[in-house]
Amino acid sequence: MTHAIAIAEKPDVARDFGAAASGYDGAARLQRHMGDQLLSQCRLSHASAVTDLGCGTGWFTARLAEALPGARFTGVDLSPGMLAQARSSRRMDADWVVADAEQLPLADNSQDLVFSNLMIQWCDAPGRVLAECRRVLRPGGQLLVSTLLDGTLRELRQAWQVADPDVPHVNRFETPEGWSQIVSQAFHGARLTRETVTLGYESPRALLRELKELGAHNKSPSRRKTATAPARLRACFDAYPRLGDGRVEATYKAAYLSVIPD
Repeated sequence: MTHAIAIAEKPDVARDFGAAASGYDGAARLQRHMGDQLLSQCRLSHASAVTDLGCGTGWFTARLAEALPGARFTGVDLSPGMLAQARSSRRMDADWVVADAEQLPLADNSQDLVFSNLMIQWCDAPGRVLAECRRVLRPGGQLLVSTLLDGTLRELRQAWQVADPDVPHVNRFETPEGWSQIVSQAFHGARLTRETVTLGYESPRALLRELKELGAHNKSPSRRKTATAPARLRACFDAYPRLGDGRVEATYKAAYLSVIPD
């Protein structure tokens, strides 16, 4: 199956996340929640080799080290800026490796656990990423992956549709059916679960600011390449649904994969 969601060029993705590295942990509410949910599905009591794929600042690399002491840890990320932040902020013995998840510089059957929290949705070929994870896992090893699905940021998408119709302002994500098909082509017996996460914000502007602080702002190749006109931005804010106290909410459609390959 060909991935139908258009993603920005890899150097642009690496640059956006690298630029967000220093303030990422402070804004990563969703990332911490979903990573904790993913970590709770780990079925290993011990491991000798663990890879955090799309490790970012190394927040969950450190959490994995607490859960699986004695393992050798590898943090892999496309962004040199994120890995520089990980090296400076995590007091742990780990190999921090700049690499593409579609071509992992890891040996076959070398890892007991591959953990990947909110990375695969930025990849053009998620099936290739899963195939690489399968290749590097040892028999009896476990793969844990989280991602976002269609319906994420639906309030923001609808508000932009009112303010600036037919121009993409919000990242698109795979449908649940598409994600299930991608996984089924790579693994049999995978455990797939879903969750709707709702986060609150002071205003639509605060939501956009958080997305930018995470490096997770719109990456569609067909997005506007110039700054959004103030009038369009105000129209988006006016169209965004508000709670009784004036605050707003954003919906995130979370998906989790847990599999111990045959």
